[in-house]
Amino acid sequence: MSNFIPGQPLVAVVQRIEIKKLRQGDNLILGFSIGGGIDQDPGQNPFSDDKADKGIYVTRITPGGPAETADLRMGDKIMQVNGYDMTMMTHDQARKRLTKKNEDVVRLLVTRKSLEEAVKNSMGGHQRQ
Repeated sequence: MSNFIPGQPLVAVVQRIEIKKLRQGDNLILGFSIGGGIDQDPGQNPFSDDKADKGIYVTRITPGGPAETADLRMGDKIMQVNGYDMTMMTHDQARKRLTKKNEDVVRLLVTRKSLEEAVKNSMGGHQRQ
């Protein structure tokens, strides 16, 4: 089973991440924020290379929160939550899927740009001497 899309570079790695929600009173805290969704403007997403990509992306991680502890990272694209496909959801549907009250654990399948790509981008031009 290949997810290769012609014209897309094969630099994404798939990660399985399990986040144990933090209970604060009646709230269950995940410790991250999302952006994107099929109802949002993909051109506004700073994490997608393809500006037609309407996927759900991690836009913020709370320092010391459950998501950071589980090694979720900013820019990760959420493909599945507890087995549910997240690739064709609105922003609100995705938020509701992540914040279900009866689920203490969220199992995510995310794609992340490969380490090599991330390192290359972070060095972006600082090598000239």
